Amino acid sequence: MFNTRLSLRSRLFLAMILLVLLASIVIASITILRYKDEAQQYHRKRLLRKELAIKQHINYILKRTTYPISTENIPLIFKEKGKIFELSEVHHMPLNLYDLKGQLLIKSRQSFLRDSIKQEIPNLVIAKINETSNKRYLVSYENEGERYQSSYSYITDTKFKPLAILNLPYLQNDSLVKKDINAFLKNIVEVYILMLIVSIGIAYLLSNYITRSITTISEKIKKTRIDKQNKKINADNISGEIGLLVNAYNDMIDQLEESAVKLAVSERENAWREMAKQVAHEIKNPLTPMRLTIQSFQRKFDRNHPNIKEKLNEYSNTLIEQIDTMSSIASAFSDFAKMPARKDEILDLHEVVKVALDIFQEKGIVLTTPKEIISINFDRTQLIRVVTNLVKNALQAIPNSRNAEINITIIKNAHSATLTISDNGTGIESKNHSKIFEPNFTTKSSGMGLGLAMVKSILETYGGTIHFSSKLAKGTQFTIQIPLHK
Repeated sequence: MFNTRLSLRSRLFLAMILLVLLASIVIASITILRYKDEAQQYHRKRLLRKELAIKQHINYILKRTTYPISTENIPLIFKEKGKIFELSEVHHMPLNLYDLKGQLLIKSRQSFLRDSIKQEIPNLVIAKINETSNKRYLVSYENEGERYQSSYSYITDTKFKPLAILNLPYLQNDSLVKKDINAFLKNIVEVYILMLIVSIGIAYLLSNYITRSITTISEKIKKTRIDKQNKKINADNISGEIGLLVNAYNDMIDQLEESAVKLAVSERENAWREMAKQVAHEIKNPLTPMRLTIQSFQRKFDRNHPNIKEKLNEYSNTLIEQIDTMSSIASAFSDFAKMPARKDEILDLHEVVKVALDIFQEKGIVLTTPKEIISINFDRTQLIRVVTNLVKNALQAIPNSRNAEINITIIKNAHSATLTISDNGTGIESKNHSKIFEPNFTTKSSGMGLGLAMVKSILETYGGTIHFSSKLAKGTQFTIQIPLHK
């Protein structure tokens, strides 16, 4: 019935208005039909009364006539002294008299209903008269836009023997009825216009009242998040179906909070489990060569060997190298785990990037930056850490067969600064694009895979973003956006 895109409030509002309009139309239609039916009944009863009065008058004439009472003498009886015209004028009705076979005997008006006054009555009408118990038949018809009722009945002699058929054509004057109907319609339109205005106001208030709770629930559901504290809806003053919906929502919030707690616990456990696996794996890598070195030293140690010092130094250097590897592993995890708290400093991006690049002695690193100062809010140490990590990754991605080409560009925008670091390395395979910022993910043969995850975490702390584009075997470009200092 209604467009499903309309809100429930709009549909309720329209339904109430249409209900009022439909009720108005139905009441008006029923009233008009009732008026017309009553008018029809009125005309029928009026015609019957006139018919009875005319018959009494005819009987009076028949009792005082000097002509023998017969069907053949009917024209003579009623022509005498213009009795047929007297009947018509007294009762304000035209009348026609037919013989028992339906042939016209006499009529009161020569010019009345020129087309409708027939010289004979159809046999069907005579048959209908004889079929009825009161020997009377009523016909309704229209002529020249006017509605008529025409009655046919017998007039009898003193012995109740049928003499002739009396026909009374009755013009239904509905002007009074039409006037009453028009007045009624005018009144009902005025009343229903007022009712419609009142109904619009009531419908608006009712639709708002009914949908208020649903709107509240809808807004609450839109704001529901698994990672936030969600508020319940107060259902004390709500009953019925809306109350059931509110209770269902509150139950969902309870279940959501329980699920969020379980999910958080599960995620923490999984994170620590994965971290523990990674730590164990990385620590085992240097422990194995250390064990092999010590075992080889035990088997081959000879105090009297001429090169004993060289052998001892070789074993010691191998152990020290593996210990340094373990130390770097521990430092990487420590740095990732204890990300320092945010420390805002007003920095010149160009100057900090230049300082970060000073530690790299490789050729092929080119910095392009505007001459103007680009002020940002950032931690100096963390910004150096970000740049150093990205440049180091870029250098490691370039194969030995190529000359390094690392382009670092700084651009000042309306509200942010853009820092791009591009290389001509091997690129990143498309299957690894979604994992590149995940902790513990790395494509290198060594390392913990924490560098890019740490960079992303630092930038997000200061409202920055990082994304990349890469072409396999051609190189990768990392793009950083950092808000400017206001």
